[in-house]
Amino acid sequence: MRLVQYLEDALRRRVALVDGDRLIPIEGFDSIYRLAFDAIDNNRPLRDVVEGSLSRDSIAYTDEMMFLPAFDHPNERARCLVSGTGLTHRQSAQTRNSMHTGAQAVTDSMRMYDWGVEGGRPEPGRIGAQPEWFYKGNGHILRGHNELLHVPPYADDGGDEAEIAGCYVIDWSGVPRRVGMAMGNEFSDHVMERKNYLYLAPSKLRQCSIGPELVVGAEFQNVNGLARIERAGNEIWRQELATGEDNMCHSLENMEHHHFKYSAHRQAGDVHVHFFGAGAFSFGQITLQDGDVMEVGFEGFGRPLRNELRVDRSTNQLIRAMTL
Repeated sequence: MRLVQYLEDALRRRVALVDGDRLIPIEGFDSIYRLAFDAIDNNRPLRDVVEGSLSRDSIAYTDEMMFLPAFDHPNERARCLVSGTGLTHRQSAQTRNSMHTGAQAVTDSMRMYDWGVEGGRPEPGRIGAQPEWFYKGNGHILRGHNELLHVPPYADDGGDEAEIAGCYVIDWSGVPRRVGMAMGNEFSDHVMERKNYLYLAPSKLRQCSIGPELVVGAEFQNVNGLARIERAGNEIWRQELATGEDNMCHSLENMEHHHFKYSAHRQAGDVHVHFFGAGAFSFGQITLQDGDVMEVGFEGFGRPLRNELRVDRSTNQLIRAMTL
């Protein structure tokens, strides 16, 4: 089951079920968040709530619609935590390793990936090796399909990272509930990261996108995908990629445990969007420019996610904290 969130008449939030090239609006709900809590409050499967609220009418599923992020908090964007697990795919670990050594030495990045290979897929019910974890921001940084992704004036670069993200709510008992998964562009500043490994944290504090569709009950064993870059309407880069548990050094259960083990990440009513890592990105092969369009597509996850890159060329301004 695939769902989208969009704006009707550029103002009113709506949710719809994807039915081929048509969308069936869901009545009585303005967000997937509220659908999820209706399912929780009434102890019903999310699928049943959706199917019991479908409109009798349908609308065309067009690229001209104003899409919202595939999942978010509809009222308090600051109550959505956006984060990720890195070094889950060998290619990303090798790329990170090459950023920080000019020789054949093994960096901490490669060591951490190897720890995942050795212990990131424990037996069900057991705790495995701790993966890398990073913070991207709150819901204010989330963007939807066809929205711009900005390179701010304090950044050194902006680079695509084609990934899948898990989307969660925390129920009233503090239990994480996975609502679904969505394609995403985790979008990071790799030039800043390359300067020094300790700049990894600020290099992740950038906008990112998920969507256009949220997949409920998504298959996440072996997911094939394609990342593309267009410039002036022409394709200048493409890379096939694979993600899912068969292609990662950490199991989904292990990544989720190490994110939600923190009590601060289990506050009732909160939303979490957590990226599971990338297997391919264009950094090191091309340099993205203002106006380039990044496209992410994964089999089984609906229509591709597209975002144009926009470079903010304004002067970096000093931010002063005022004394009260």
